Amino acid sequence: MILLKIAMIGAGSVGFTRRLMMDLLAVEEFQDTEFRMMDINEENLTMVVNLCRKMIEDNGLAATIQATTDQREAITDANYIICTARVGGLEAFKHDVEIPLKYGVDQCVGDTLGPGGVFFAMRTIPVLLDLAKDIREVAAPNALLLNYSNPMAMNTWALRRAGGVNVLGLCHGVQGGHKQIARALGLPEEEVDFICAGINHQTWYIQVTHKGMDMTPYLLEAFEKHPELSQREKCRIDVLRRFGYYSTESNGHLSEYLPWYRKRKDELDKWIFKEEWIGGQTAGYLNHCIKKTNEYRDLYPKWMSGEAEYIKLGERSHEHGSYIIEALETGRAYRGHFNIENKGLITNLPNGSTIEIPCYVDKNGVQASFVGDLPMPLAATCRASISVQEMAVEAALTGNKDLLKLAVLHDPLTAAVCNTEEVWAMCDEMLEALAPWMPQFNGEGRTWKDIPTPLQGEYLKVNAAPADYLPPSLSGEVVQNHQERLSVGHSDN
Repeated sequence: MILLKIAMIGAGSVGFTRRLMMDLLAVEEFQDTEFRMMDINEENLTMVVNLCRKMIEDNGLAATIQATTDQREAITDANYIICTARVGGLEAFKHDVEIPLKYGVDQCVGDTLGPGGVFFAMRTIPVLLDLAKDIREVAAPNALLLNYSNPMAMNTWALRRAGGVNVLGLCHGVQGGHKQIARALGLPEEEVDFICAGINHQTWYIQVTHKGMDMTPYLLEAFEKHPELSQREKCRIDVLRRFGYYSTESNGHLSEYLPWYRKRKDELDKWIFKEEWIGGQTAGYLNHCIKKTNEYRDLYPKWMSGEAEYIKLGERSHEHGSYIIEALETGRAYRGHFNIENKGLITNLPNGSTIEIPCYVDKNGVQASFVGDLPMPLAATCRASISVQEMAVEAALTGNKDLLKLAVLHDPLTAAVCNTEEVWAMCDEMLEALAPWMPQFNGEGRTWKDIPTPLQGEYLKVNAAPADYLPPSLSGEVVQNHQERLSVGHSDN
């Protein structure tokens, strides 16, 4: 056994805390881990801790849980800190979505870019910097922060600039898109290999292979002909059609990062899938979170009584967190796509920005792979978002309201809908409504600090497919696939 102390910040999460804990307990060496679960919402924290303790007891494990509302207490001597906090909760989230909608900015999620994503960063970054301060002062030496809190790119950028801690940003969009690609091609998921690169929620499958053969030329036709995916992913397929590469994120996510799909109400139905929120429904994720919170309260007594089951020991998810910790502690190597600093790894994106690329983990640490240039249209789209992120991060760190407004002004969807006066009015309204969660705009500034980035590696080349090759889905061959799990961002954080 390896005795670990793991702090979980924002542990009152509706579903994420239990999922991540059970992933870790699926590793034999970690079954006596000491978990410190912290949240400012005592009611949610109590319910989560009760459920987690029941799971531990039901499986006869030696793991323990300490519950606290004191962040510093949770972090003291911790080896790893996992952050899933949603600063401001649903109250603030409503402002992120509803105020921009008054000005014509229609968001499905609003947690990554757009007015919602930018203001989400404004209130999350100060909390993460306070978290980083506690990590520096009381956590175990070389403790690692695994951040799941959105907006991922801006949050981890700010932590690198002003936090002074080891941090990785983690998302499951890459895994979700991988499942879709395998399904579209009619191939078993485990036989489809890939390389993704870009920025969080705008990461691209720049290489897709099957047994060494390049599958990229077959993706468009495979998606267009698939009876279900062709209806669920209209925006993503249109981007694939014009850019030549598939994006990691769901239809609803991707549609709000670009200026072309949500700017005209009479055209919105053309690009969204109406049957579920992640297909692009207006305020879809907000409504989903409200619904899931209510369902959670209804299910809580059933989970506690054993009437309903949640997670069984050994049913490990595709979330990166447990695999990273396993690799660092045991040496069992792991490959995943993480959010790290760009230092020449993607050569046509700005250095210093947050990129999402393949990384390898073992006892020696985390090593990032060298990508080189992204295809030109992919880089252009990412750079537009990075410009917004860069201004937003500096605004969050310095309390500069003008720079905050300029960041929103340059957001691609906002720019497609609003003029300058509307952007200023919208931001002023959001600044007033969200003021309780944004102390930096009341005179509290931040300092800047750089930290080292991982080492670089390189990729192997792959073979082109034979001229007469077709994947099974286009050649008529039927291959049974695992049930698909659509990418939904960081649900239930």
